[in-house]
Amino acid sequence: MHSYRLGAIGIVVTFFVIIFSTVLMPMVLFNPKPNDRSNQYSRIPKNIADAERGRKIYVREGCFYCHTQFTRLQDRGYGPLVKAGDYVWETPHQLGTARTGPDLTNEGGRMASEWQKAHLIQPRAVKPGSIMPSFSYLNERDMNDLVAYLQCLGNRREVHAFVEAPDEYRTTTPAGVALHNRKTVDTNASASANAGRGIYTQNCAVCHGLNGLGEGPNATALEKKPPNFSRPYYKQYSDEFWFYRVSEGVPGTRMPRWIETLTEEQRWYLVAYLKTLPQDSEITINNLNQIDKVEDIRLPKLSNQQYEPHHGGHGGHSEGSGDNMSPSEHQMPGQTTPPATKTPSSTTGTSTESGTSKTDGHGAEHKEGGH
Repeated sequence: MHSYRLGAIGIVVTFFVIIFSTVLMPMVLFNPKPNDRSNQYSRIPKNIADAERGRKIYVREGCFYCHTQFTRLQDRGYGPLVKAGDYVWETPHQLGTARTGPDLTNEGGRMASEWQKAHLIQPRAVKPGSIMPSFSYLNERDMNDLVAYLQCLGNRREVHAFVEAPDEYRTTTPAGVALHNRKTVDTNASASANAGRGIYTQNCAVCHGLNGLGEGPNATALEKKPPNFSRPYYKQYSDEFWFYRVSEGVPGTRMPRWIETLTEEQRWYLVAYLKTLPQDSEITINNLNQIDKVEDIRLPKLSNQQYEPHHGGHGGHSEGSGDNMSPSEHQMPGQTTPPATKTPSSTTGTSTESGTSKTDGHGAEHKEGGH
């Protein structure tokens, strides 16, 4: 009996030693320092939105069920590996339970805030095929706070993410380095354009439209409308400039920086497809003197009935001739007066087989050439 008591005491002591060494001791001894990627949300300015409150909304809506906030050694495209100092202010931490959606460790600054709002309201409008549910039921304050929290995650690139690089510094940007290494895809090959068409349809057509005319489903909701790529001046873009614009986005718009989500090869394929978009045949007028020289304007051809003068209501007579009508009343600007036509009609001033009827100023009818 005495030996059983000693054994039980030994098991209990061993259990508490293990708990102390693996749980309590690290809590006492482990004290990581905050780094440049840790966020003390209570100190983030609240003049625009409340990121600390946005974090609570993130937890309340269960975003951590599908999104993680840690990067592992085998992860690619999610940024550097996380360190203990990243989570100093995270209580409780939001490591997540499963990576059904993309990791959000370095989400801050990857996309514009307007893009994040559009993605939360209607995910499949900006990411076709997304299984993320819509959060359109959030009120404006909740939406702004949640976006503010997302823009705080990671190394906070929102300060310089959408700044246009001057020409002399473009070679120092990631896109500029890729340009220096030259393109790895033949942008004039039809196979490259076919590959780019799929990338364009999946990522770009929702705003730019299937034919690049700027009439995509999302275009009506954008304050700054997407461009019409059929305009002639877009055909003057070089491959390198197309690549830079696709990679870095357009400042002041909702267009994202595709360097964050597309590989270099995919962006070159996209350039190859953009070069194949049709060009319209619009007339470019550089000065006013060219207006009279434009010969490509075609007015619709009118029928003889449309050329006929209207009846009634002129000069107090029950009938009137077309000569009494003011040209500005029934004539389009720039439309020349059509030649006289001969149609079998009972109206005045027309020719018939039996002769010509004329009306004098008093309405008396005279016939000429009658048999």
